[in-house]
Amino acid sequence: MHELSIVTSIIKTAKKEVETIGGGKIVEIYLEIGKLSGVEIQSLNFIWELCANGTVLQDSKVTILEPEGSAKCAECDTEFKLEKIYDSCPKCDSPFKNIISGKELKIKKLIIN
Repeated sequence: MHELSIVTSIIKTAKKEVETIGGGKIVEIYLEIGKLSGVEIQSLNFIWELCANGTVLQDSKVTILEPEGSAKCAECDTEFKLEKIYDSCPKCDSPFKNIISGKELKIKKLIIN
């Protein structure tokens, strides 16, 4: 379950940001977790509640943005939506592609009070 290490890393980063500005409490956090990132949102939410307790993220509102997967075919340059990481180009059926979006895993914004 890699969601535990992801949440732990987010908490560590948030704590560092709060310390950088001299203290405060995070009231809201925005995360961007792409649909192709391999992160299970339900597991992340479950672990979040356990790990955030007693940290700068305790009682903060969590907003998760989930960008859809998209790619550009390396053979014919067609841009297309990806449901799964291994989907082939719908135009030429090539498995070779450059992923444009959907693998994001980052903190977009922290609102500190």
